[in-house]
Amino acid sequence: MSRYGAMFDRLGSDGAFGAFVMLGDPDLQTSAALLDALVEGGADMIEVGIPFSDPVADGPVIQAAAQRALGVGVRVGDCLGLLAGFRARHPNVPVGILTYANIVVARAGFMRDAADAGADSLLIADVPALEAEPFAAQMVQAGIEPVLIAAANTPEPALLRIARLSKAYTYCVSRAGITGTHAGGEFDAGLIDRVKAAGAPPPVFGFGISTPEHVRAALAAGARGVICGSAIVDLVSRGGDVAAFVRTLKASTRNESVAQ
Repeated sequence: MSRYGAMFDRLGSDGAFGAFVMLGDPDLQTSAALLDALVEGGADMIEVGIPFSDPVADGPVIQAAAQRALGVGVRVGDCLGLLAGFRARHPNVPVGILTYANIVVARAGFMRDAADAGADSLLIADVPALEAEPFAAQMVQAGIEPVLIAAANTPEPALLRIARLSKAYTYCVSRAGITGTHAGGEFDAGLIDRVKAAGAPPPVFGFGISTPEHVRAALAAGARGVICGSAIVDLVSRGGDVAAFVRTLKASTRNESVAQ
């Protein structure tokens, strides 16, 4: 069983909480400590970005984090080193990479290297479902689980393709646009129903998760979990207590509260 499968089994009826950080932000040493802080706070799975100069799905907060990392010289090899260190310290926590096609194509053997570093899944944000099959085949061959994005406006043929190619979980976007927090906190239960009907892996909501209310609303809509990114990355930029923030949001997956 994959680490994701084991995680969902362990959680039972509780929702999974995923936490995203940009590798190398603000520097390699701090980044390694932040990965540990996510686990300390109770994150069930980790998603990481590799700094890239021209992201199309990331909002200003995550773009700024990528620029900070690039500014101190962080490169793909450094990111893989961070992952390898994390895997040695946390052998059972699922880790997924969210990145862009340029990064994957420019480095020969990227997927093999990512698997060797301990990555469990890979989401290439700018590869549409129609073009994802060869990438997904390479991932599976390397031992990495493909993750694809589904949205409310994803047509049925594309959703069926996403269901067929995805392995770890299905990344469901909570709204149109780029990453970042949003006040509405509305999550489309209809999308979750369509994802499940298509036979896709467990649906996990991202793009806009930043409060306990968002977490509870996403799970109430039928999601199997959530991923919080921009709110954590913003907290990192301000030197906040990442473990405490994660702990509060994780508690919401169990409908509990944690003292601030």
